[in-house]
Amino acid sequence: MNIENKLERLKSRYQELTVVLSDPDIYSNQKQYASLSKEHSDLKEIISLYDDWRKTGAELRGAKEMIASETDADLVEMAEAELEELKEKLAEKEQEIKMKLIPRDPEDARNAIIEIRAGTGGDEAAIFAGDLFNMYRRYADTMRWKVEVMDSSPAAKGGFKEIVFMLSGSDIFARMKWESGVHRVQRVPETESQGRVHTSAATVAVLPEAEEVDIQINPADLEFEAFRASGAGGQHVNTTDSAVRIRHIPSGIVVGSQEERSQHKNRDKAMMMLRTKLYEVELEAKRAERDANRKNQVSTGDRSAKIRTYNFPQGRMTDHRINYTIYNLDDFMKGDIDGVIDALQLEDNLRKLQEVAET
Repeated sequence: MNIENKLERLKSRYQELTVVLSDPDIYSNQKQYASLSKEHSDLKEIISLYDDWRKTGAELRGAKEMIASETDADLVEMAEAELEELKEKLAEKEQEIKMKLIPRDPEDARNAIIEIRAGTGGDEAAIFAGDLFNMYRRYADTMRWKVEVMDSSPAAKGGFKEIVFMLSGSDIFARMKWESGVHRVQRVPETESQGRVHTSAATVAVLPEAEEVDIQINPADLEFEAFRASGAGGQHVNTTDSAVRIRHIPSGIVVGSQEERSQHKNRDKAMMMLRTKLYEVELEAKRAERDANRKNQVSTGDRSAKIRTYNFPQGRMTDHRINYTIYNLDDFMKGDIDGVIDALQLEDNLRKLQEVAET
């Protein structure tokens, strides 16, 4: 990889963006302005690293010249010591630059809307869906993220048939996107009298939150329905039509919310979910095109892929994407999931570094 050529192109782009963003007309298109501002901000850090790298390279060349031309033994010794330090510093800067050159998912900084649905396994699948929600809620607590339930459908024997919630904070999608897929559980259900191990599953979908500037929705394309909320929540569930269901006619996507006492708040939540789902449709088309020629990428979006098995009798969790196994399942279910997320991120970064090296 010719790093300098790549970085020179990035520096030209940075300078170009600096000029574009200084034009007052750019403010008339908020979506474009937000996109270009973020790109400019992201490039600023790598250009600063590039300038430091070039400065260190110039100092290294100067030390080499001094060693070649100097006759004073003490000065040569000092230059040789400095040369070794500069070589080490240059290598460190180059590694930093390589990591910065790894293409960052533009959605990584966003909040995430997470949907957990019980799959095969009846009551046990719903209980497991509830366990997954509690696992993510505890993880969010350790990360100081805010958890807000958007919609839920509690199951009769515990857990959820479905639960949708939003995590708000810093770089949430970057961490949580690895959770999308089918989670399989093997354990003896509480309802099992013979002590037999059952296999059940729940599906997790992690979507980057979309804002109004990302998706424009024509009100004429929407069908609204208000109805009485069901399940826990107080007496209001039986007395007011506070729950909301919205259907987006062109796509057929249906969303709903019944978690708030106010119909207006439930409508706002439902609209947020709808924007996010429509945004995900756009992103999925882009991903499919981008990943068409890639092999062995770590899955972050295929909800039909079995990504993980939780084996309770053996206290084992295995992530099948990278063949990662741990034997502290109890702690994992209490929200200690950073290890597997870090391992998935590392595997993805190594793949991306290889791609950078080949371009």
